[in-house]
Amino acid sequence: MQKQYESLGICKEVYEFGCRIEESLKERFLHLDETAEFNQIKVISAMQKKRVSAECFGTTSGYGYDDIGRDTLEAVYAECFHGEDALVRPQITCGTHALALALMSNLRPGDELLSPVGKPYDTLESVIGIRPSKGSLAEYGITYRQADLLADGSFDYENIRNAINEKTKLVTIQRSKGYAVRPTLSVEKIGELISFVKSIKQDVICMVDNCYGEFVEEREPLEVGADMIVGSLIKNPGGGLAPIGGYIAGKKECIENAAYRLTSPGLGKEVGASLGIMQSFFQGLFLAPSVVNAALKGAVFAAGIYETLGFDVLPGAAESRHDIIQSVTFHNQKAMTAFCRGIQAAAPVDSYVTPEPWAMPGYDSDVIMAAGAFVQGSSIELSADGPIKPPYAVYFQGGLTFSHAKFGILMSLQKLYEQNLVNKNLMC
Repeated sequence: MQKQYESLGICKEVYEFGCRIEESLKERFLHLDETAEFNQIKVISAMQKKRVSAECFGTTSGYGYDDIGRDTLEAVYAECFHGEDALVRPQITCGTHALALALMSNLRPGDELLSPVGKPYDTLESVIGIRPSKGSLAEYGITYRQADLLADGSFDYENIRNAINEKTKLVTIQRSKGYAVRPTLSVEKIGELISFVKSIKQDVICMVDNCYGEFVEEREPLEVGADMIVGSLIKNPGGGLAPIGGYIAGKKECIENAAYRLTSPGLGKEVGASLGIMQSFFQGLFLAPSVVNAALKGAVFAAGIYETLGFDVLPGAAESRHDIIQSVTFHNQKAMTAFCRGIQAAAPVDSYVTPEPWAMPGYDSDVIMAAGAFVQGSSIELSADGPIKPPYAVYFQGGLTFSHAKFGILMSLQKLYEQNLVNKNLMC
């Protein structure tokens, strides 16, 4: 095995250090396996209950009337996530599109949107209008307010209470950390926040950005009071097979509003051809618990490697996990870049490409991204990215198999090792 890794550029010191870290994590991995098994049975149960059949994998075109695969898949998602209904479509292009759709369809001019967990992910700034953009919520007369988290990452309940007013229509809760060095929110914590918000204003819509969090825990946010959850199929629930798509699940009225916005008033969920990709959607969902488990093991392994070497990691290897993202803070652009180049060098696709920072659409600074993926932008596949600005934190996620995630982390360490950007004494 060591020779196999050495043939791909991993030196003996890095390989042996990685083996010691992996051995120390065996008990942690067993716990992750238990959660994956629970979620696998949950998905199979939903597919059986909604009578998934071979006919569901057929193709439709044009209007897509009476698309049995599309309708069955949405029923399966609703069952899996404990929602009244779901909208799962290839016409939803990405996670940001799904979030924008959920917001724009359930807010009206004069309403106010509240984020009680601080500033949302960068690409939503244009959607909301924090960063002026054509077609933003702000252009439609929808205002925005936020309550920042406290220094320890907990909710500022006093400021949240003060922010809720007669105009507050929808509360958006970002489960994952995005490009912020703060803890990811557990489903339990999300439930506590929703209970608090609804104790102040019962009819407010609570939406959870569920990206990166699906199947990480045994429960999902709809089970603790959320009205809507939103995500991308090229992240967790697509299982690495979905080539495109997004989903919204939750209260029937919220989903109906979203469907009318996606297509047209009067048409809603009745149209939207599946274009021959239903098998990938169903099979991806079936595989999702196992794929998410592989990604989680990769994240834990990364945390174990880099916290041992003295870097700031969030969460730590022994801490509970609520999404698949692992942050490592380098306080150094050179080390951050080396990490990403190692992840790219371990990819099955475009391994020969050298990642460079660039001005990506929707971000306020240059971003470096490493992703040799079969599906462009698929962050359930092994990837790493981060904004080129202090504290120079990189965000690692994905890995369709643990073996690939392990190789990627070892290659990232190899790049730092070669440039003397790690304390080699800590590897002994």
